[in-house]
Amino acid sequence: MDFLELVKAIFYGIVEGITEWLPVSSTGHLILFEEWIPFKGLSDSFLEMFRVVIQLGAILAVVVTYFDKLWPFGKNKTENQKLATWHLWFIVVVSVIPSAVLGLLLDDWFDAHFYNAPVVAATLIIYGVLFIIIERYRADKEPTIKSPYKIPIKTALLIGAFQVLAIIPGTSRSGSTILGAMLLGLSRTAAAEFSFFMAIPTMLGASGLKAVKYALDAETAMTSTEWGALMIGCVVAFVVSMYAIRFLTDYVKRHTFSSFGVYRIVLGAVVLVTGFLPK
Repeated sequence: MDFLELVKAIFYGIVEGITEWLPVSSTGHLILFEEWIPFKGLSDSFLEMFRVVIQLGAILAVVVTYFDKLWPFGKNKTENQKLATWHLWFIVVVSVIPSAVLGLLLDDWFDAHFYNAPVVAATLIIYGVLFIIIERYRADKEPTIKSPYKIPIKTALLIGAFQVLAIIPGTSRSGSTILGAMLLGLSRTAAAEFSFFMAIPTMLGASGLKAVKYALDAETAMTSTEWGALMIGCVVAFVVSMYAIRFLTDYVKRHTFSSFGVYRIVLGAVVLVTGFLPK
């Protein structure tokens, strides 16, 4: 194994664990890391798969953190609470239908044509501005939905439509779903939590699809360094995600998302400049 590449996998896991849940775009950050700390000696097909499958660690963090809310068979739950949990799972499944359909059809095409610095920079900046505008628009408005358990089916489907926007690199899956949920009347906390729950089937499906494509298309078997990088990246992403999820849920109880909007605008400018630097 190449020790230096495994150390890089730790940093990639940290980036994934933080940026997957905060509405700042994991893709934008990974583009910067690929510019500054590129893997060496690993195949392009592996790296394409690695960027997606590393999310499995982040998904597990959601399951562990919210296990009581997501597990419908808890012994301490009343029948009404169990029914509410089943309802939550139902609307989560409904919400991911739009992105599942369009993702299967368009994901590879968007990666091929839009995975570049100008597009990522533009989406980072545009959604950063939108976060600031929407927070100001909602400043004097009371949210109508304060719990993910109370989300109507129609609203869940509409939030799912916003998630489709995340197919454009730099948009941020959590960013698009949180923005959409807030526009549809959800509180910041409910929007963030529902975005986490939507990630479970969405990211499982994306990771599974990418892994299968890699297994079918790869010309050679994964090297020991590639296996090590993937395992380390997933484990680190899991540990860091545990803290990132708790941070965000605590943060939005006392603050708005405007600071993330400012951060996105600054990052977008950095990505734009970095993307055009001479190699």
